Amino acid sequence: MSASPPHNGPPIMAEEERRRFVERFLDRRAEFLAVAAQHGSPLYLIDPGALHRRAREFLAAFRAQVPDVRAYYALKSNSHPLVLRYLLAEGLGADVSSGLELAAALEAGATDIIFSGPGKTAEELDLAVAHAGRVRVLLDSFAELERLEEAAARAGVGGSAGMSASAPSGEPAGVRAGVRLTTDERGLWRKFGIPLGELERFWEAAAHLPHVRLEGLQFHTSWNLGPEQQVAFLERLGEAIRLLPAEVRAQIEFVDIGGGFWPPAGEWVHRPDGTPLRETDLAERAGRELLPHHVRPAAPIAQFAAALAAAFHRTIRPHAAARLCVEPGRWLCHEGLHIVLTVVDRKAPDLVITDAGTNAVGWERYEMDYFPVINLSRPDAAERPCLVLGSLCTPHDVWGLAYCGSDIAPGDVLLLPCQGAYTYSLRQEFIKPLPRTAVLEERHR
Repeated sequence: MSASPPHNGPPIMAEEERRRFVERFLDRRAEFLAVAAQHGSPLYLIDPGALHRRAREFLAAFRAQVPDVRAYYALKSNSHPLVLRYLLAEGLGADVSSGLELAAALEAGATDIIFSGPGKTAEELDLAVAHAGRVRVLLDSFAELERLEEAAARAGVGGSAGMSASAPSGEPAGVRAGVRLTTDERGLWRKFGIPLGELERFWEAAAHLPHVRLEGLQFHTSWNLGPEQQVAFLERLGEAIRLLPAEVRAQIEFVDIGGGFWPPAGEWVHRPDGTPLRETDLAERAGRELLPHHVRPAAPIAQFAAALAAAFHRTIRPHAAARLCVEPGRWLCHEGLHIVLTVVDRKAPDLVITDAGTNAVGWERYEMDYFPVINLSRPDAAERPCLVLGSLCTPHDVWGLAYCGSDIAPGDVLLLPCQGAYTYSLRQEFIKPLPRTAVLEERHR
């Protein structure tokens, strides 16, 4: 999760769109029920086929525009080791934001890792330096640059003590690094990176440090339903690069435009402004009547790729022979994990309790975001009002305000599809055990 998305009064979701989405999963009902029968409930249900398809679609769209593009999967969006391994197998690198994630990427066998994030500790920098051949550090501040130099000097990487196979013959290499640029110098987003106006001074500071080799630039915008924010910053960045000394421009080997790509289905929410449901909605209407679902459309990934490639070639390539890098997370894993629940109790015609709590996703997601709750045991694409709640001792333990099915009763198996992004990574040990993990058999590769 990141900065609040823009709210432009999204339209109400068409009933045909909702029905088509539900029917996609009802068509696989036997497959889901077989896994639930074998492994029990609740489950995180990993869908390798969806992960492979999305990775290939993403890479094909960008490679059609920029053949040498490099994509890094953002672990923070879903840190499950199997999700990471499936995506690494498709040729992606790994984008990590902590020592914990860095260790996971190294354990998974990632050989091309970018390490970003503010406030990297001495221990985290030491781990990056220890694997300098596999890790590029994206620096977040002048102080972090100095601390990376100290860590590399202690380890003897670069300077007069170290050589790298990737360095020109006879030259010390140093730890490979880039610098993050903040896209908004106001408010909370100031915590990320340095201001664009400080870029030349940062490069000059790095030039005097023998154990760090500065190679490129990174920025990130969030909640990108279209490429407009990214294109706008590329325009600013291109002008800043144009003004750099020629010797600095020659050293810029990559420009990383981050991630934040929204999945193709768009953003589905209960309220037009995207905020959580009001208490009056939950107390007076939820479970008793169907509330409208709003959808904010997202651009197809091919449209992102075309717009960003055009902007990159127009704004960056005239001034630096840089490689384009991207950091997809949510876009790749959104459809790659589903959640399986079982109804334990029907306390009223409009209220059921399931065998898992929303500690499995770590936040009150379903008071804001809409996802169909599909009753696999009593299949029907029609949606019926009913509070579908978890078993935690909190009233904010909400899975859904309706279910898709002909009826609902204890023992019924429910599916929440497309829960791959910012759920598993945010899970928390609170009252109830976390779901186990099962993996769907791959039907197509």
